[in-house]
Parts: sequence; structure tokens; C-alpha cells
Amino acid sequence: MGMTVQGGRGGGSRRGRRGGRKQLLSEINVTPFVDVMLVLLIIFMVAAPLLTVGVPIDLPETEAKALNSETQPITVSVNSTGQVFLQETEIAVEEVVAKLEAISTTGYNERIYVRGDTNADYGTVMKVMARISAAGFKNLGLVTLQEQDS
Repeated sequence: MGMTVQGGRGGGSRRGRRGGRKQLLSEINVTPFVDVMLVLLIIFMVAAPLLTVGVPIDLPETEAKALNSETQPITVSVNSTGQVFLQETEIAVEEVVAKLEAISTTGYNERIYVRGDTNADYGTVMKVMARISAAGFKNLGLVTLQEQDS
């Protein structure tokens, strides 16, 4: 907070009223606040793309449109070497159903997306999907990238 002191000269009416003392005028100086906020905005704009971490997967492209979603789905990923990930944590294929049942908030109606790398073994992706489906989960979907028109 900055303060300014108004001098005694030129303010004839104030001198008589205050007995010649200087009057303090307090004002809020917002310039440093705006500077700090702009610096924080730039830092968050630069750092935000770095916060999206995940399993690096080369998704296949299709002509399907993106789905609108208000809740964050559970993601099961299979990379090109056949490793299975639940969100970003690597798990064994046998543990997929038990882990899904443990973290699902809406029971068997939980939305689950399966992401399979383009070079992943088709059998591994199908084995993961079959286990999830056989456990009773109903909202199961495959994640792909939209095809880019050349």
C-alpha cells in the first residue's frame, strides 16, 4: 500500500483547519499486484501443458467424433510392448478387474476407456477388454484419434 503526503503550500484552506500539519492521503497502488498476477499467469500458461502426463501411446486414427463428457473416465492403456496401465500405473493383466472394482465410484456403470497402441498386440488388447466386460462393466469404449484430412 502506498501513501502520499500532500504538502502545506498551495492548500491555504487546509492549513488553517489542521494547524499547519501535513495531511496523509492513503491510496492503494495496484501496479505491483497486476505485475505479480501477470507473471503468475505466464508461469501457469507455460507449465499447464507439462502437467498432462500419461502413458505414451500411438493411437490409431478413425473418423469417429469425440464424445462429450462431464466426468473423468477410467483409462486402461496397452502400450506397444504389451504392458497394461490403469491410469498411469502399470499393472498385470490379471489385476485389471480387481483394481477397477476398487476405484470405480459408480459401480459397474463406470465409464472405462481402453487405449491400445497402434503397434500393440491385438490379443493383449482383446484380453484386457474381455476381462473388463466379463466382470460386468457396461460402459466400455476404445480410444482413437480423429483422422486428419490432408
